[in-house]
Amino acid sequence: MTKYVAAIDQGTTSTRCMIFTHDGKVVSVDQREHEQIFPKPGWVEHNADEIWQRTQGVIMGALTKANATPSDLAAVGITNQRETALVWNRKTGKPVYNAIVWQDTRTDQLVNMFAKDGGQNRFRAKVGLPLATYFSGPKIRWILDNVEGARAAAEAGELAFGNMDTWLAWNLTGGIDGGIHITDVSNASRTMLMNMETMDWDEEIMGIMGVPRSMLPTIRSSSDVYGECRGVLQGVPLAGILGDQQAATVGQACFKAGEAKNTYGTGNFMLMNTSTKLVHSKNGLLTTPAYRFGKEPTVWALEGSIAVTGSLVQWLRDNLKMIASAPEVEDLARTVEDNGGMYIVPAFSGLFAPYWRSDARGVMVGMTRYINRGHIARAALEATAYQTREVLEAMEQDSGVTLTELKVDGGMVYNDTLMQFQSDILGVPVVRPKVAETTALGAAYAAGLAVGYWKNTDEMVANWGMDKRWEPQMGDDQRAALFAGWKKAVTRTFDWAE
Repeated sequence: MTKYVAAIDQGTTSTRCMIFTHDGKVVSVDQREHEQIFPKPGWVEHNADEIWQRTQGVIMGALTKANATPSDLAAVGITNQRETALVWNRKTGKPVYNAIVWQDTRTDQLVNMFAKDGGQNRFRAKVGLPLATYFSGPKIRWILDNVEGARAAAEAGELAFGNMDTWLAWNLTGGIDGGIHITDVSNASRTMLMNMETMDWDEEIMGIMGVPRSMLPTIRSSSDVYGECRGVLQGVPLAGILGDQQAATVGQACFKAGEAKNTYGTGNFMLMNTSTKLVHSKNGLLTTPAYRFGKEPTVWALEGSIAVTGSLVQWLRDNLKMIASAPEVEDLARTVEDNGGMYIVPAFSGLFAPYWRSDARGVMVGMTRYINRGHIARAALEATAYQTREVLEAMEQDSGVTLTELKVDGGMVYNDTLMQFQSDILGVPVVRPKVAETTALGAAYAAGLAVGYWKNTDEMVANWGMDKRWEPQMGDDQRAALFAGWKKAVTRTFDWAE
């Protein structure tokens, strides 16, 4: 039996490759950042060629650190930043434009145009999503409308679209020399173009958005042998694809209805498993496939997406120069006992769940001469916890399930101050697993399952272990008062952008 399974985790700010053993332990990891491109206010782009170069680099780095070769790998899986849209030429392999990142708001006028007939929820019954700049479909339309020659090339069948999973899968399996053009159900569902009933591209919505079907990848299961890799992973089966938040759900072993996880990354994303039942949200959440393994039925989830959490700490570091590195925010926050009465609502690119307000912009409120750097740092951390509570309340209303504990993962879960406040403001325990990088682990699980490296999900559940648990220590009155202040602060962000 081959020793390991690898996962490529292509995230918003960096790409990493991780290699795992059968018991879910990390053998090696290699990670490299890529450039964040901001051409105009509200615009966010990535260089897709740079991401492909970084991907090859981290694969070689992880193999070297593990003292392994491709022949030691049973399979490789991909997990990726979702909704980041790329269009490239099939013959040359070159992108026609930079990848437009999920945070980008340039499609707001297109979104408003689509919403004129039927409102923000025009397509929700079919796709589980509100009309928002967040999703890939309008981004494809923007590229076809604004890049010279793109519309004609697309109509001629010369262009391919994909989220970053599709771009990597195509390149890993040969690119212009026979690369496979695929995506999985979890990524396809984030385009606004996939019909949840048929699990295929929706002709009506493609027509309305002006996206030719020839551009779109084939939709596959999340765990399946798609093909063999070429190049740096020569001969290794590519056998798993999951959008990053769905991958974290699998990595956290949330396989039963009502089980939920929250990932703390650039943004925050909470998913609750609703089993094979497709639940339509009445409270601003997204209905999304959690995963589909092989030929089994799709397992669904409710998702609450928060645009800005970890990136708020990056903003304190890079824009305000308040800290030199992200972990310093906790030391700074600990210099004060509370937020001093101030709140930061980081609606830098509008508000996602449960509001879906693209007209919102960020605010700092409640400031007095008493406020110092420590209060700002603390308010930045607390913003993540307050937004998570709003999503959790919506989730409980939609599902009828009261959460008894929250499984957490991602980079910010090593911040004890934040995790304790999260438990306090929710009033439930918060639990961190031993392997907190559950996104990569979930992609590895999907790939390993397809080739029989793991026999079933029971083996994955057995791998899950608790690292740390935070219990709520705050009184009900204080919790209610702080949250009321937050709700008031949120209303100050509305109706800012025209």
